[in-house]
Amino acid sequence: MAKLIEATYGDALFELAVEESRVDSLYDEAGAVIEAFNDNPEFGRLLNHPEVEKGEKEGLINNIFSQFVSGDMTGLLITMVSKDRQKKIVDTLEYFRKRVLEYKKIGIAYVSTAKPLTDEQKKAVAGKLLETTGYVDFQMHYSVDESLIGGMVIRIGDRVVDSSIKHKIDELSRSLMKIQL
Repeated sequence: MAKLIEATYGDALFELAVEESRVDSLYDEAGAVIEAFNDNPEFGRLLNHPEVEKGEKEGLINNIFSQFVSGDMTGLLITMVSKDRQKKIVDTLEYFRKRVLEYKKIGIAYVSTAKPLTDEQKKAVAGKLLETTGYVDFQMHYSVDESLIGGMVIRIGDRVVDSSIKHKIDELSRSLMKIQL
């Protein structure tokens, strides 16, 4: 099975970062490039425009990014443009950043609750996650979803723990539907 474009380029960047002990600096550069693309959507449209020549696109990338990021990061961007992969630049860099977090054993947790958590409750949730997982730190993202009624939903990667009242009511409803009278 073929690797996804973002995995191919992201893995190459990750391997380079580890080999050269530049994981943190390339992680930060990837974040800056992602932010630049997200803040300037017209730049992405320009790179994808069929009437703009490839050499012109490569020159644009070089002129804009070479003064802010390393030659390796600029080289990756130019390579992706030269191979018509510019639509996948942001996805590739996001993939790379996730690989770095996994490498450093930093998890990303999304916690949804029916009501906002206090700072003490947030600290307790993060502490419990650190105890029960192999991660040494977490990037915590909290959101409020009143439809949960109570409890919480925690998502880390593709794992989900749903202890919400809404989920329990749904389970009970499904069980009751199976009862034959």
